[in-house]
Amino acid sequence: MLTTVAAVFVAGPGFGQRGGLSLALPLLMIGVVYFMMIRPQQRKQKAWNDMLSQLKAGDKITTVGGIRGTILSLKDDTLIVRVAPDGIKIEVVKSAIAAVTTQEEGK
Repeated sequence: MLTTVAAVFVAGPGFGQRGGLSLALPLLMIGVVYFMMIRPQQRKQKAWNDMLSQLKAGDKITTVGGIRGTILSLKDDTLIVRVAPDGIKIEVVKSAIAAVTTQEEGK
């Protein structure tokens, strides 16, 4: 046992000669995580922000809580939405909009 420990100390830091590989593997892992997880999330966030910036009166929306309605008016960060069947008007924060469900013409 003592000879094994002594052999490691005698060999020194260049014993494995894997310096380049030990640095390349973590860099490769960081690259994989970026392209598999972070980049798609950034694209999704950009598409959601674009959707919010294009909201207009008359669009049909669905909130993250599942409420569906039609936009009556827009303010800075809120919307006034009419909800069926009674035509109740509610105020909703823009960040609570999950999707625009307005059907495009011709579909």
